[in-house]
Amino acid sequence: MRTPRSGRPPRRSRGASPAGREGAAPAGTCWLFGTHAVAAALANPQRVFQRLLVTEAEHPALLAAREAGAVIRLEPEIVQRALLDDMLGEDAVHQGVAVLAKTLPNLTLEEALERPGPVLVLDQVTDPRNVGAILRSAAAFGAACLVVQDRNAPEETAVLAKAASGALETVPMVREVNLSRAIEALQKGGCWTVGLDAGGGLLEGPSFKGRRVALVLGAEGKGLRRLTRESCDEIAGLYMPGEMESLNVSVAAAVGLYELARDRMPSTYQPPATKKPT
Repeated sequence: MRTPRSGRPPRRSRGASPAGREGAAPAGTCWLFGTHAVAAALANPQRVFQRLLVTEAEHPALLAAREAGAVIRLEPEIVQRALLDDMLGEDAVHQGVAVLAKTLPNLTLEEALERPGPVLVLDQVTDPRNVGAILRSAAAFGAACLVVQDRNAPEETAVLAKAASGALETVPMVREVNLSRAIEALQKGGCWTVGLDAGGGLLEGPSFKGRRVALVLGAEGKGLRRLTRESCDEIAGLYMPGEMESLNVSVAAAVGLYELARDRMPSTYQPPATKKPT
């Protein structure tokens, strides 16, 4: 993999602020930060970049992206860590790298269903960290996509991408205006829709053998809305023998996806040797 401009070292910023804070990014763009999030974005051929800021020439995000086969055509700018702190906020765990990128193109539900695997549907889950963590679990368990209601879901932001740890680049988020109609479209597309909530049976992966499942999860506290709940083919809950009655929605999504994958798990599982812990 060649370095930008035939191996020329990245140019140094002359101290100008990149773009103000994250919210000041131009319309249709967002700042992404963190090693995993930026490396995955750089390796995504659908991404279009405007600026790439690093605190060192051979930043691990650049190395990881090149190892994944990315050709980094955007010339990195070396900046001081304090500049990233000022731009992104002192609480941002940016790890010395940030990139200004155009938001990802939207996929239709029909296009997303061409991908294999189960589907996740979120009913007004608005916390970007929860949505990012759900995307990460979706990538880990081979989900096809994440369906959200457009006006009640977080935008594509650095916080969401950081929590997703690269999964924002591999699991499409499908934004729908009407969630009940989206559930109906999933059913017509061959999915068995299961609302993950109390008051139903027990979620058992083997019982869905031969069926493609769409798991529908509600916001913490509120749970599934009445119309969403009534639109599902069935309601099922997680087996929890302890004293807790509920789980964080991102944890519930991970457990639900694991339960769906459990029936397909080989008797002797050996994780790929090339995988590195994150």
